[in-house]
Amino acid sequence: MVTTRAHLITYGCQMNEYDTHLVQSQLVSLGADIVSSVDEADVVLINTCAVRGKPVEKVRSLLGDLRKIKARRPLVIGLMGCLAQLDEGQQIARAFGVDIVLGPGSLLDIGRALEGNERFWALNFRDELHGHVPPPPQGTLQAHLTIMRGCDHHCTYCIVPTTRGPQVSRSPDDILRELDMQLAAGVQEVTLLGQNVNAYGVDQGAQLAGYPSFANLLRLVGQSGVRRVKFTTSHPMNFTEDVAAAMADTPAICEFIHLPVQSGSNRVLRRMAREYTREQYLKHVADIRRHLPHAVLATDIIVGFPGETEDDFQDTLALYDEVGYDSAYMFIYSPRPGTPSYTHFADLPREVKTERLGRLVARQKEWSARNNATKVGTVQEVLLRGDAHSSGFLEGHTRGSHPTVVPHAVGADRPGVYRVRIEHATPHMLYGRTVDTAGHDLPLIPATVDTARPEAAALTAPLPMA
Repeated sequence: MVTTRAHLITYGCQMNEYDTHLVQSQLVSLGADIVSSVDEADVVLINTCAVRGKPVEKVRSLLGDLRKIKARRPLVIGLMGCLAQLDEGQQIARAFGVDIVLGPGSLLDIGRALEGNERFWALNFRDELHGHVPPPPQGTLQAHLTIMRGCDHHCTYCIVPTTRGPQVSRSPDDILRELDMQLAAGVQEVTLLGQNVNAYGVDQGAQLAGYPSFANLLRLVGQSGVRRVKFTTSHPMNFTEDVAAAMADTPAICEFIHLPVQSGSNRVLRRMAREYTREQYLKHVADIRRHLPHAVLATDIIVGFPGETEDDFQDTLALYDEVGYDSAYMFIYSPRPGTPSYTHFADLPREVKTERLGRLVARQKEWSARNNATKVGTVQEVLLRGDAHSSGFLEGHTRGSHPTVVPHAVGADRPGVYRVRIEHATPHMLYGRTVDTAGHDLPLIPATVDTARPEAAALTAPLPMA
């Protein structure tokens, strides 16, 4: 490959972040340099999301800017990922003069795409992608690890089966080999990724010979020596109590589970083709609580799905109260061309969807504030990733994925896993101080603390004498 300076931009989920790392590693192995800005690059690759309309509009806007740059100097523009797999994305690519189009199953073609001087399009689902083991990320304590690609469910609102194809589980040997490489690179927290991790090893309805269940894969990963294990995302249809049991009996697995419900109304769930009922979902929650009384639960909810009535929405609010989620990803329904709901259902007025979303967000903030307040005074294990936006603070997250900020302290002024006593909480953030194994505060480094932060005074003031 001719020396290339490539800049990659990612929209969407953690799977897309993993795929971007895969493409970056391919480019580096071919002699390319990865640069940090469009201004430095002669190749710009956009890894796209197509689940909702908003990311698509962001891509359109970005492509408009890149087309202006390309008019002034040589620039290769590539569109990758889910949007690239759709007719909609390919029409956008033609309209904006995109040079390279790679679907999610063709990312290993990036080298061939950059060799020629003509437009290159690849939209096949290639088997070798599933067995490819990328090198581990460098200089980070966190890593993603894809255990499967695609999805065998066909929720009426979802474009993923079209963009990523049917489910294909990676072999346990490839998963554990990649994990070993990540651990050797210093990774301490691994997140297992899949469109539906609970269905691991059962592709297109058939159990794969020699593949463990997802619960047993969790146990294998948790016994590898990794410090923390998380996973996303879980489909309630395939959730089993053994997953909760594996979480409880494997200390490395964090007590955090993301279990999308999408709606609290059985009528809406049927229209979504979610394949479970409200009652079945709540039984899963009860199973989780029985094995993990202090489990942290997060979810996804779509507001304003076609045909949703006020009574249906009230069912969602009531379920939110029954579960008491720590956090939620909440969206108004976004009609996506190519999905059954787009073809067969009439959309609700936007003002109805927006008003309901506002009420749900308010309910979520109440529960997040309530749940976070219970952490005040406790000591949490926090993975601090690096400097926060304000000088003198580090940011990270607990085992339960609560965002956490602490001031720099002696021996705790760089990324790592630390014990943190939580001293202040808001609906969306925990604030605390790092402590030693005996629970004593580590001395602060006051010269680096930005005292303009509202929370800084509470975190840096001397503790009252007993």
